Amino acid sequence: MTSSAPTPDARPRGGWPGAETPGDAPWWTRSVVYQVYPRSFQDSDGDGVGDLPGITRRLDHLERLGVDVVWLSPVYRSPQADNGYDISDYEDVDPLFGSLADLDALIEGLHARGMKLVMDLVVNHTSDEHPWFVESRSSADSPRRDWYWWRPARAGMEPGAPGAEPTNWRSFFGGSAWRFDEATGEYYLHLFDTKQPDLNWENPEVRHAVYAMMRRWLDRGVDGFRMDVINLVSKDVAPDGSLPDGEVHWGTFGDGSPHYTDGPRVHEFLAEMHREVFAPYLAQGREILTVGETPGVTVEHGVRYTDPDRREVDMVFQFEHMGIDHGATRYDPVRWDLADLKATLGRWQAGLADRGWNALYWDNHDQPRVVSRFGDDSPAHRVASAKALALLLHLHRGTPYVYQGEELGMTNAPFTRVDQYQDVESLGYFRELTGRTGGPRLRTDGEMLAVLAHASRDHARTPVQWDATANAGFTTGTPWLEVNPNHTTINAEAAWADEDSVLHFYRRLVALRRDEPVVALGDFHMLLPEHEAVYAFTRGLDTTRTDGTVVRDELLVLVNVGGQPQDVPDDVLAGWEDASTLVATHPGGPDAGGRPGAVGHLLPWEGRVLRRVGEDAARPSA
Repeated sequence: MTSSAPTPDARPRGGWPGAETPGDAPWWTRSVVYQVYPRSFQDSDGDGVGDLPGITRRLDHLERLGVDVVWLSPVYRSPQADNGYDISDYEDVDPLFGSLADLDALIEGLHARGMKLVMDLVVNHTSDEHPWFVESRSSADSPRRDWYWWRPARAGMEPGAPGAEPTNWRSFFGGSAWRFDEATGEYYLHLFDTKQPDLNWENPEVRHAVYAMMRRWLDRGVDGFRMDVINLVSKDVAPDGSLPDGEVHWGTFGDGSPHYTDGPRVHEFLAEMHREVFAPYLAQGREILTVGETPGVTVEHGVRYTDPDRREVDMVFQFEHMGIDHGATRYDPVRWDLADLKATLGRWQAGLADRGWNALYWDNHDQPRVVSRFGDDSPAHRVASAKALALLLHLHRGTPYVYQGEELGMTNAPFTRVDQYQDVESLGYFRELTGRTGGPRLRTDGEMLAVLAHASRDHARTPVQWDATANAGFTTGTPWLEVNPNHTTINAEAAWADEDSVLHFYRRLVALRRDEPVVALGDFHMLLPEHEAVYAFTRGLDTTRTDGTVVRDELLVLVNVGGQPQDVPDDVLAGWEDASTLVATHPGGPDAGGRPGAVGHLLPWEGRVLRRVGEDAARPSA
């Protein structure tokens, strides 16, 4: 097995375009973002739902972890059909989470600790209770009718009849993406829940109303936005206003995603947003972060979204690596392969090497826990596999995102009954695939429960495990979603007390990105692409000494992604005999003295990073 290592002269040199020194690169290249899902983070008033004062109460935890930015999932006013991603008022806080004064206190607390706040921005759709939609559906002649996607029934069919929907598109949450409205006799588009009608971004009034709202949040002290499914805002609409059908892969409905993913005007819209919203603040010296959630995005579009010269967004969340363990939906599980993971992550590293930037993540509010998904959550390997996966991800080039509880090695919940789940998507697919919505029965109840145990979004949403007390220290009331019973052993209090914990390992990784330019800006080259268990790659960065000599700082990252010992091929280790160890998952191993020793042998779920620094052919700086 070969390492496919390039010759030194063929390898990119790392860094950031136009930056003379690592410190000249954008601040977010050396930052780590922490996602807070408010309803599950910390409850302060005993109602069983996390809230803003609860987050403020736990800021010391985030400061000690060392993260630079907090991304806050939606706290806007909402009917909570999709846990806040259905917004009825963009400019107020839902009383469930507190008040605007509570949000101001959180912003102040974060800024006082040197951290920034990024708000979730959900503008592909609103709630059906938002005043814009209430007015839009009130009459076919409403001035805001064209703020949403209203269409008549399919030609020749009775409005409201099965199959009469304007297109055959399937909703992300199951069933048709169109909802018939009897009051006006037309359908509205909802790519997600029926209570989440899609905004019509073709209408400039919609866009400018959104931009004005964003500017008001920036004026309030918010430091940027994570833009929910932002690459879906441009639909492939024909000159006559029609939308095309999608190909049917299974069941009754078609896949409309080719007709709304990375649509024809999406780059135009994001460039306009940058000009209208962000550019004036950036010109004043404000440090702002913009990240787009872009399901189904290609590398080509990823470069276009994040190329700094195009001025759209700073980085994107792509989902390719989140799809290696399932088929068309997360509810169609398949066996995953490490080579597939390397292929997708490596493709994005290569594609955005020269222009653009990656957002790096395992967990978020929509994904099951990584240690249960790609690791081993058994007592024997949970800690080691959580560390190994963290090391693997955080040593890639890009900005890492840590989801609440990930730093503790939290696991999937042991739910066994459908009534334990709250997630609208999980419940929607349970009903559809078990034949409860009028379609064919594709799975038994038992089969679907087994799928949910692996794939449900609710696994990410169980309350954060702060301590071993009742309800994990999350609430004094009844939690909105059951606490994982393993909180008695997996919790923050115990983790802070154990220097060898997953939490302390994350703390060291966060510091590494801030302190080591090669971790933040080094180039990336994948090794052993076909190896079934060892994930290996190099990072490298040229730096210039005061005498003008160029020095090459290089890292070799080795991770055993599995429960069996592995030996790294000799050709990968060649030239690293005198390297030192920068970080390792297993303290007290053969490299504990700072020298690699038997680094070619990796224990189950062991990872280490070797470092060598030397003059690169004594090349003078340009």
